[in-house]
Amino acid sequence: MSMETILIRYRVRAEHLSEHLLLLRAVHEEVARVRPAGLRYVTLQLDDERSFVDIAMAPELPGPLPGLESFRRYRPGLENRCEERSTSGFTVLGSYGFGP
Repeated sequence: MSMETILIRYRVRAEHLSEHLLLLRAVHEEVARVRPAGLRYVTLQLDDERSFVDIAMAPELPGPLPGLESFRRYRPGLENRCEERSTSGFTVLGSYGFGP
């Protein structure tokens, strides 16, 4: 099965960090509960605590994320919560423990 991939890197404004973490946790909790078929989704919080990297993989993106109630609460204010944001595709050249 062919997978589309996207990597999103962003830095959250200090005054929005607590709100962002609550919204993000809700998304990951709903994904874990719903278990959308074919979706692989990870969020990394970097050591500065305000920078994040999201990686999403699915047969077709944006996949099931926009249909989740928690994602519909998370997404609208993202630009206002962030002081910088970039998005790019990528190709997995090799991996260990992340599946095929």
